[in-house]
Amino acid sequence: MDRIVVTGMGVISAIGNTVAENRASLVKGTCGLGSLEMFPSKFSTLLPVGEIKITTEALKEKLEAHERGITRTTLLALHAFKESLADSQLTSEQVSSSDTALIGASTVGGMCLTDEMHRDAQKDTPGSEYIPSYDYASISMYLQQRYSMNGPVNTINTACSSSANAIMFGARLIRNGRAKRAIVGGVDSLAKFTINGFNALHILSPDNCTPFDEDRKGLNLGEGAAFIVLEKEEDVAGKKIYASLSGYSNANDSFHASSLSDNGDGPYKAMSDALALAKLDPSQIDFINAHGTATENNDKVESIAMLRLFGKAPAFASTKANIGHTLGAAGAIEALYCILNLAEQELYPGIHFKKPITGLGLEPVQAYKKIALEHIMSNSFGFGGNCSSLIFSKA
Repeated sequence: MDRIVVTGMGVISAIGNTVAENRASLVKGTCGLGSLEMFPSKFSTLLPVGEIKITTEALKEKLEAHERGITRTTLLALHAFKESLADSQLTSEQVSSSDTALIGASTVGGMCLTDEMHRDAQKDTPGSEYIPSYDYASISMYLQQRYSMNGPVNTINTACSSSANAIMFGARLIRNGRAKRAIVGGVDSLAKFTINGFNALHILSPDNCTPFDEDRKGLNLGEGAAFIVLEKEEDVAGKKIYASLSGYSNANDSFHASSLSDNGDGPYKAMSDALALAKLDPSQIDFINAHGTATENNDKVESIAMLRLFGKAPAFASTKANIGHTLGAAGAIEALYCILNLAEQELYPGIHFKKPITGLGLEPVQAYKKIALEHIMSNSFGFGGNCSSLIFSKA
């Protein structure tokens, strides 16, 4: 079976506006968490977030995106999308071809405009220019229209596993002959909607998050976008190949609306089925970019699932300590970081960790290192128990 390979990448996050900037920050162990500045909130100085320090207006100017009703979420997606296309050297004809798929993901979408939504809901008039943007699928629709795309277009919303599932779905379209190439990824921006909502769940930390630490207090929200270009290896002669997507799986824990089961059944099945598709033994995984939200439930359950499957867990870390939890973008951003791991043969430090969880003893990678890597797993576990694992292999 022909390998599905990665030929292009684009990303924007709290630690960088390009792939190169993100990598440089990861190497240094940079933390992009801080105070909220881009919109007013009573939590601005109380809850750290991974915010991109570019105003929405500046993004519009930079991207030449002045259409009515465009949101910050769409602008972040456009930024990463453009970088991935340029990196993959796709022509405008290829992008608009009927055999090029676009699979996006988001949980917030245009709901980042929380105040505008409230005002529109109170009006007796037809409403503002933003009404068509409130649908989370509006981002993919905007990209489709801007780039005159004629191939399959879809948007996935499975909470925190959304863009991991977008990557998976794009790969399946290629495998089944429904597309020749797929541009896949996700985006979410910070919003009152999510900050207030997650705060109501009592899972936001007042300090910088500490994944897999005994004294973890919860997660920090972040914003960002990432897209990668998937193609069949036989179709990419002359192009740079960053890595191959060798395995993937989605499973459902079916336990609770916002928690995973104590035994980590969903994470265990997602990881084990991804290994089976890749035809790999657990011992062949060199590193795991863990979901690692720094919440009490997630880190403990993910640790238990890793120990169940691997016996002794491989090297692992969570980059949410660098950029926050970017929700629907998390799977794509973290997959891109895994691809960088493989392409550069290096591991990035898991920052803020101090002591392991009692009874489990797992410690994430805590220092940058150059190391031989062949296979890396990326985990994304969402609300409702929607769990996905991706495996990338060295080009």
